[in-house]
Amino acid sequence: MENITLKDVEYIAFKLAHEALSFDEPIPDFLTRYPNALESCLATPFQSFSKKDLYPGIIPKASILFYLMIKNHPFQNGNKRIAMTTLFVFLYKNKRWLKVNTQELYNFTVWVSQSPPKVKEETVKAIEKFLKTYIMSQQ
Repeated sequence: MENITLKDVEYIAFKLAHEALSFDEPIPDFLTRYPNALESCLATPFQSFSKKDLYPGIIPKASILFYLMIKNHPFQNGNKRIAMTTLFVFLYKNKRWLKVNTQELYNFTVWVSQSPPKVKEETVKAIEKFLKTYIMSQQ
């Protein structure tokens, strides 16, 4: 399974979010990200304990990545936009894609961002269910 790297986020996801998903609030320069927050978001899906993945499979990895990119705020602004594009880049690298209505994805992303931290496990499970509903293999 292909992981997503800091360079992937910097050169692909960040650039796409910055150019294609621009709103009234611009996304600050990549170098203004909070130290180590992004690196932690990218490393967590690939953690293991006793040689067992803590997030086995593409959907659990994608779910925790999406959750952390939104909730850990690795950037000063644009975290939801960058989380969506990072999710797409990660799925693309692993020959998957989401076939979902743009408005539904936006609404779901906002819902995740507004979820209380106390219900992290339940929110990540909801992300897994969402991804299972809309994920497809690349043709």
